[in-house]
Amino acid sequence: MKEVYFFKDVTLLITHYNRSKSLERLLSSLAALNCAFQEIVVSDDASRPEQMAEVLRMQKTHNFRLVTTPINKGYGNCINKGMDAINTPYTIYLQEDFVPFDAFPEHFKDALQIMNEDKSIDYIRFWAIEDMHFDMKPYGKGFSEMIYKFWNMHHLKFYQFSDTPNIRRNTFAEKFGRYREGVFGDVTDYYMAISFLHNKGKGLFYDDYQSLFAHDDAEEGSRIRSGVNWRQKWNVFIRIMRFFFLRYKWLKGTWLVLFFHKK
Repeated sequence: MKEVYFFKDVTLLITHYNRSKSLERLLSSLAALNCAFQEIVVSDDASRPEQMAEVLRMQKTHNFRLVTTPINKGYGNCINKGMDAINTPYTIYLQEDFVPFDAFPEHFKDALQIMNEDKSIDYIRFWAIEDMHFDMKPYGKGFSEMIYKFWNMHHLKFYQFSDTPNIRRNTFAEKFGRYREGVFGDVTDYYMAISFLHNKGKGLFYDDYQSLFAHDDAEEGSRIRSGVNWRQKWNVFIRIMRFFFLRYKWLKGTWLVLFFHKK
């Protein structure tokens, strides 16, 4: 018989927009793992009527609180209003097109224990699109601390914070600010990552991140952002242009980390 996991003091926050099949798959997968939270909040960004009908139908089965808006206001607003609705000390945030593996509940229990015992940890991240390019320091229980080093020249080092699956404290917005609204999702995510570094955020990353979640968007499309898609035309001119562009991104990110202002 599978172990039953009930995570007291944790709210599961899911942002949703026109992908009700993915939402139902996520909720059903968690239920199949006997994984429950003190509350579930679904923040919807003005999905189409037929999608909302499906969300309301599954609400009766999965017992979540639905937060809506009459018009689409973008990703920043969707996650802000979702976070505003949460009253527990911790939030685990998932976009609706993730699927947890069997290993997730046990390692999430470890992450929650770490955050309860070490008040200096602001958030713990469980997934990434690709291998990370910031420095790591082993922490324990399969997690490593993400370290920001000025002279690391990789432009992706600034993304210690990401909106991929993670657990955070309810004081997150107080320390790092709210998500920027009225801009593209990539920009929203980028400026929160910069704020995290500027305000001396401390985060952990699960080393074997591919073992906890699958990002499965085959049926309904993706909202995960993946950076610059360079053409695979590696002549000398392209190489030179890419080198200088990535150095520009490094300089821009470094400047923002030093002089960032919350909005």
